[in-house]
Amino acid sequence: MDKNNLNETLQKVREVNPLVHNITNVVVTNFTANGLLALGASPVMAYAAEEVADMAKIASALVLNIGTLNAQNVESMIIAGKSANKNGVPVIFDPVGAGATSYRTETSQKIMKEVKVSIIRGNAAEIANVVGEKWEIKGVDAGNTSGNVTDLAISAAKKMNCVVVITGKEDIVSDGKTTYTISNGHPILTKVTGTGCLLTSVIGAFAGVEKDLVRASVAALTYYGVAAEKAAEKTAKFGPGSFQIEFLNQLSLVASEDINKFGSFKQV
Repeated sequence: MDKNNLNETLQKVREVNPLVHNITNVVVTNFTANGLLALGASPVMAYAAEEVADMAKIASALVLNIGTLNAQNVESMIIAGKSANKNGVPVIFDPVGAGATSYRTETSQKIMKEVKVSIIRGNAAEIANVVGEKWEIKGVDAGNTSGNVTDLAISAAKKMNCVVVITGKEDIVSDGKTTYTISNGHPILTKVTGTGCLLTSVIGAFAGVEKDLVRASVAALTYYGVAAEKAAEKTAKFGPGSFQIEFLNQLSLVASEDINKFGSFKQV
Protein backbone atom coordinates (compact mmCIF):
# COMPACT_ATOMS: atom_id res chain seq x y z
CA MET A 1 0.00 0.00 0.00
CA ASP A 2 1.34 3.45 -0.92
CA LYS A 3 0.14 7.05 -0.78
CA ASN A 4 -1.40 6.78 -4.23
CA ASN A 5 -3.74 4.10 -2.86
CA LEU A 6 -4.76 6.41 -0.02
CA ASN A 7 -5.34 9.35 -2.35
CA GLU A 8 -7.46 7.21 -4.66
CA THR A 9 -9.62 6.17 -1.73
CA LEU A 10 -10.06 9.76 -0.54
CA GLN A 11 -11.04 10.88 -4.03
CA LYS A 12 -13.50 8.00 -4.29
CA VAL A 13 -15.23 9.17 -1.09
CA ARG A 14 -15.60 12.68 -2.50
CA GLU A 15 -16.85 11.43 -5.85
CA VAL A 16 -19.28 8.79 -4.55
CA ASN A 17 -20.64 10.80 -1.60
CA PRO A 18 -21.37 7.65 0.45
CA LEU A 19 -24.41 7.58 2.72
CA VAL A 20 -23.21 6.88 6.27
CA HIS A 21 -25.94 5.74 8.66
CA ASN A 22 -24.95 6.72 12.20
CA ILE A 23 -26.54 5.43 15.37
CA THR A 24 -24.32 7.48 17.61
CA ASN A 25 -24.40 9.39 20.89
CA VAL A 26 -26.12 12.67 21.72
CA VAL A 27 -22.85 14.42 22.59
CA VAL A 28 -21.39 14.17 19.08
CA THR A 29 -24.29 14.10 16.62
CA ASN A 30 -23.85 17.60 15.18
CA PHE A 31 -20.05 17.43 15.04
CA THR A 32 -20.19 14.03 13.36
CA ALA A 33 -22.67 15.22 10.73
CA ASN A 34 -20.63 18.34 9.96
CA GLY A 35 -17.39 16.37 9.80
CA LEU A 36 -18.82 13.87 7.34
CA LEU A 37 -20.23 16.68 5.21
CA ALA A 38 -16.84 18.40 5.21
CA LEU A 39 -15.20 15.18 4.04
CA GLY A 40 -17.67 14.80 1.22
CA ALA A 41 -19.83 12.02 2.64
CA SER A 42 -23.57 12.14 3.32
CA PRO A 43 -24.56 11.60 6.98
CA VAL A 44 -27.88 10.36 8.26
CA MET A 45 -28.81 9.89 11.91
CA ALA A 46 -31.69 7.41 12.24
CA TYR A 47 -32.36 5.76 15.60
CA ALA A 48 -35.98 4.55 15.66
CA ALA A 49 -36.29 0.76 15.70
CA GLU A 50 -39.15 1.12 13.22
CA GLU A 51 -36.91 2.50 10.45
CA VAL A 52 -33.28 1.54 11.09
CA ALA A 53 -33.44 -1.69 9.09
CA ASP A 54 -34.64 0.22 6.01
CA MET A 55 -32.04 2.95 6.46
CA ALA A 56 -29.17 0.53 6.98
CA LYS A 57 -30.23 -1.37 3.88
CA ILE A 58 -29.68 1.64 1.61
CA ALA A 59 -26.56 3.00 3.34
CA SER A 60 -22.98 2.67 2.15
CA ALA A 61 -21.89 2.01 5.75
CA LEU A 62 -23.46 1.65 9.19
CA VAL A 63 -21.73 3.17 12.24
CA LEU A 64 -22.73 2.03 15.74
CA ASN A 65 -21.53 4.11 18.71
CA ILE A 66 -22.52 3.40 22.34
CA GLY A 67 -21.35 6.70 23.84
CA THR A 68 -24.67 7.57 25.48
CA LEU A 69 -25.97 4.11 26.04
CA ASN A 70 -29.60 3.08 26.50
CA ALA A 71 -31.61 -0.07 25.86
CA GLN A 72 -33.69 1.42 23.04
CA ASN A 73 -30.64 2.40 21.02
CA VAL A 74 -29.01 -0.97 21.57
CA GLU A 75 -32.13 -2.63 20.16
CA SER A 76 -31.97 -0.31 17.15
CA MET A 77 -28.25 -1.02 16.68
CA ILE A 78 -28.80 -4.77 16.55
CA ILE A 79 -31.75 -4.45 14.15
CA ALA A 80 -29.75 -2.11 11.90
CA GLY A 81 -26.66 -4.30 12.14
CA LYS A 82 -28.51 -7.42 11.07
CA SER A 83 -30.05 -5.53 8.15
CA ALA A 84 -26.61 -4.25 7.12
CA ASN A 85 -25.22 -7.79 7.30
CA LYS A 86 -28.05 -9.13 5.18
CA ASN A 87 -27.51 -6.44 2.53
CA GLY A 88 -23.70 -6.45 2.38
CA VAL A 89 -23.24 -3.09 4.12
CA PRO A 90 -20.08 -2.76 6.24
CA VAL A 91 -20.65 -2.22 9.97
CA ILE A 92 -18.23 -0.07 11.97
CA PHE A 93 -18.50 -0.30 15.75
CA ASP A 94 -17.21 2.14 18.39
CA PRO A 95 -17.46 0.55 21.87
CA VAL A 96 -17.17 3.83 23.76
CA GLY A 97 -16.23 3.28 27.39
CA ALA A 98 -16.17 -0.52 27.25
CA GLY A 99 -14.61 -1.58 30.53
CA ALA A 100 -15.79 1.48 32.45
CA THR A 101 -18.99 -0.28 33.54
CA SER A 102 -20.15 -3.86 33.24
CA TYR A 103 -23.18 -2.67 31.22
CA ARG A 104 -20.97 -1.09 28.57
CA THR A 105 -18.71 -4.12 28.39
CA GLU A 106 -21.58 -6.58 28.20
CA THR A 107 -23.40 -4.46 25.59
CA SER A 108 -20.28 -4.26 23.44
CA GLN A 109 -19.84 -8.01 23.58
CA LYS A 110 -23.54 -8.55 22.83
CA ILE A 111 -23.34 -6.38 19.71
CA MET A 112 -20.19 -8.18 18.56
CA LYS A 113 -21.96 -11.51 19.05
CA GLU A 114 -25.22 -10.63 17.29
CA VAL A 115 -23.86 -8.44 14.47
CA LYS A 116 -21.05 -9.23 12.04
CA VAL A 117 -18.86 -6.18 12.60
CA SER A 118 -16.50 -5.25 9.76
CA ILE A 119 -14.32 -2.76 11.68
CA ILE A 120 -14.12 -2.02 15.40
CA ARG A 121 -12.48 1.27 16.44
CA GLY A 122 -11.52 2.22 19.96
CA ASN A 123 -8.70 3.03 22.31
CA ALA A 124 -6.58 0.20 23.72
CA ALA A 125 -8.64 -0.16 26.89
CA GLU A 126 -11.95 -0.38 25.01
CA ILE A 127 -10.69 -3.00 22.55
CA ALA A 128 -9.06 -5.04 25.33
CA ASN A 129 -12.24 -5.08 27.38
CA VAL A 130 -14.37 -6.12 24.41
CA VAL A 131 -12.16 -9.19 23.87
CA GLY A 132 -12.05 -9.98 27.59
CA GLU A 133 -8.60 -8.67 28.51
CA LYS A 134 -8.04 -6.37 31.49
CA TRP A 135 -6.88 -2.87 30.65
CA GLU A 136 -7.17 0.31 32.69
CA ILE A 137 -9.86 2.78 31.62
CA LYS A 138 -10.90 6.14 33.08
CA GLY A 139 -14.46 7.06 32.15
CA VAL A 140 -14.45 6.72 28.37
CA ASP A 141 -10.72 7.44 28.00
CA ALA A 142 -7.88 4.95 27.96
CA GLY A 143 -5.83 4.74 31.12
CA ASN A 144 -2.11 4.11 31.32
CA THR A 145 -0.99 1.93 28.43
CA SER A 146 1.30 -0.74 29.83
CA GLY A 147 0.70 -3.58 27.36
CA ASN A 148 1.82 -4.03 23.75
CA VAL A 149 -0.89 -2.30 21.71
CA THR A 150 0.22 -3.78 18.39
CA ASP A 151 0.00 -7.30 19.80
CA LEU A 152 -3.42 -6.43 21.22
CA ALA A 153 -4.67 -5.25 17.81
CA ILE A 154 -3.47 -8.41 16.08
CA SER A 155 -4.87 -10.80 18.70
CA ALA A 156 -8.18 -8.90 18.88
CA ALA A 157 -8.56 -9.00 15.09
CA LYS A 158 -8.07 -12.76 15.14
CA LYS A 159 -10.48 -13.28 18.03
CA MET A 160 -13.23 -11.09 16.59
CA ASN A 161 -12.59 -11.89 12.91
CA CYS A 162 -12.70 -8.26 11.84
CA VAL A 163 -10.43 -5.29 11.22
CA VAL A 164 -9.32 -3.69 14.48
CA VAL A 165 -8.39 -0.01 14.71
CA ILE A 166 -6.76 1.11 17.95
CA THR A 167 -6.19 4.84 18.23
CA GLY A 168 -3.80 6.68 20.52
CA LYS A 169 -0.48 8.46 20.19
CA GLU A 170 0.13 6.07 17.33
CA ASP A 171 -2.78 4.42 15.53
CA ILE A 172 -2.81 0.74 14.63
CA VAL A 173 -4.84 -1.12 11.99
CA SER A 174 -4.83 -4.90 11.78
CA ASP A 175 -6.90 -7.73 10.32
CA GLY A 176 -4.79 -10.27 12.18
CA LYS A 177 -2.51 -10.88 9.20
CA THR A 178 -1.61 -7.42 7.89
CA THR A 179 -0.85 -4.61 10.33
CA TYR A 180 -0.12 -0.91 9.82
CA THR A 181 0.81 1.93 12.14
CA ILE A 182 -0.17 5.53 11.41
CA SER A 183 1.71 8.41 13.04
CA ASN A 184 -0.39 11.38 11.97
CA GLY A 185 -2.56 13.43 14.34
CA HIS A 186 -2.15 16.00 17.11
CA PRO A 187 -2.63 15.94 20.93
CA ILE A 188 -5.21 18.75 20.79
CA LEU A 189 -7.68 16.23 19.34
CA THR A 190 -8.08 14.99 22.92
CA LYS A 191 -9.29 18.45 24.00
CA VAL A 192 -12.35 18.43 21.71
CA THR A 193 -15.16 16.01 22.52
CA GLY A 194 -16.29 13.78 19.70
CA THR A 195 -13.09 13.64 17.66
CA GLY A 196 -12.79 9.89 18.23
CA CYS A 197 -16.45 9.33 17.44
CA LEU A 198 -16.19 11.40 14.26
CA LEU A 199 -13.12 9.39 13.27
CA THR A 200 -15.16 6.18 13.52
CA SER A 201 -17.74 7.66 11.16
CA VAL A 202 -15.02 8.86 8.78
CA ILE A 203 -13.67 5.30 8.71
CA GLY A 204 -17.24 4.28 7.86
CA ALA A 205 -17.28 6.68 4.91
CA PHE A 206 -14.03 5.22 3.57
CA ALA A 207 -15.23 1.65 4.14
CA GLY A 208 -18.37 2.55 2.22
CA VAL A 209 -16.36 3.02 -0.98
CA GLU A 210 -13.40 0.66 -0.48
CA LYS A 211 -13.84 -3.10 -0.02
CA ASP A 212 -10.28 -3.57 1.28
CA LEU A 213 -11.07 -2.57 4.85
CA VAL A 214 -7.44 -2.36 5.96
CA ARG A 215 -6.74 0.07 3.14
CA ALA A 216 -9.93 2.00 3.92
CA SER A 217 -8.94 2.31 7.57
CA VAL A 218 -5.35 3.37 6.91
CA ALA A 219 -6.54 5.94 4.36
CA ALA A 220 -9.13 7.36 6.78
CA LEU A 221 -6.67 7.60 9.69
CA THR A 222 -3.95 9.21 7.60
CA TYR A 223 -6.35 11.76 6.09
CA TYR A 224 -7.88 12.54 9.49
CA GLY A 225 -4.50 12.92 11.17
CA VAL A 226 -3.14 15.21 8.46
CA ALA A 227 -6.26 17.40 8.73
CA ALA A 228 -5.71 17.63 12.51
CA GLU A 229 -2.06 18.60 12.08
CA LYS A 230 -2.89 21.34 9.59
CA ALA A 231 -5.71 22.67 11.78
CA ALA A 232 -3.48 22.65 14.88
CA GLU A 233 -0.78 24.58 13.06
CA LYS A 234 -3.21 27.25 11.89
CA THR A 235 -4.74 27.73 15.36
CA ALA A 236 -1.63 27.27 17.50
CA LYS A 237 -2.04 30.70 19.15
CA PHE A 238 -5.65 30.08 20.11
CA GLY A 239 -7.27 27.02 21.67
CA PRO A 240 -9.53 24.01 21.20
CA GLY A 241 -12.55 26.07 20.12
CA SER A 242 -10.67 27.59 17.21
CA PHE A 243 -9.11 24.22 16.46
CA GLN A 244 -12.52 22.54 16.23
CA ILE A 245 -13.75 24.98 13.60
CA GLU A 246 -10.51 24.89 11.63
CA PHE A 247 -10.48 21.10 11.82
CA LEU A 248 -13.82 21.02 9.99
CA ASN A 249 -12.30 23.36 7.40
CA GLN A 250 -9.29 21.09 6.94
CA LEU A 251 -11.43 17.97 6.61
CA SER A 252 -12.82 19.68 3.53
CA LEU A 253 -9.53 21.11 2.29
CA VAL A 254 -7.00 18.28 2.71
CA ALA A 255 -6.00 17.09 -0.75
CA SER A 256 -3.70 14.54 -2.36
CA GLU A 257 -0.67 16.81 -2.10
CA ASP A 258 -1.17 17.04 1.67
CA ILE A 259 -1.31 13.25 2.01
CA ASN A 260 1.82 12.96 -0.15
CA LYS A 261 3.68 15.53 1.91
CA PHE A 262 2.55 14.75 5.46
CA GLY A 263 1.11 11.21 5.46
CA SER A 264 3.03 8.91 7.80
CA PHE A 265 2.20 5.20 7.90
CA LYS A 266 4.05 1.91 7.64
CA GLN A 267 3.42 -1.80 7.61
CA VAL A 268 4.77 -3.70 10.62
